[in-house]
Amino acid sequence: MTAEPFDSVRAAGWLVDVLDLDGVTGKAAFMDRAATALRLPEWFGRNWDALADSLGDPDWGPADPGRLLVVTHWQEYAARRPEEWATAQAVLDASAGSGPHGTLAVHLALGGSH
Repeated sequence: MTAEPFDSVRAAGWLVDVLDLDGVTGKAAFMDRAATALRLPEWFGRNWDALADSLGDPDWGPADPGRLLVVTHWQEYAARRPEEWATAQAVLDASAGSGPHGTLAVHLALGGSH
């Protein structure tokens, strides 16, 4: 591959963030990884409600024209903590979509790093 996987998305003006869950085996590590990778605000409370609030915050969340959130290496976390992963998916799903501040799209990468 000669180009970065998301160059065309960036060229269209979208922001691209990668949440790499490699080695994440619990909620605390998930929240720490999300806070760092997504550059969430200091007030981020490292719980599911706070993640939903952050993803929907017009100062961070959806962007105009859009923000693509790519989640990689999620399979081990999903296998080890299926209930937590179900909650994470529900939060990501509820946060995805278009609104007055732009679009947030969430992509679960099925293989490789992205």
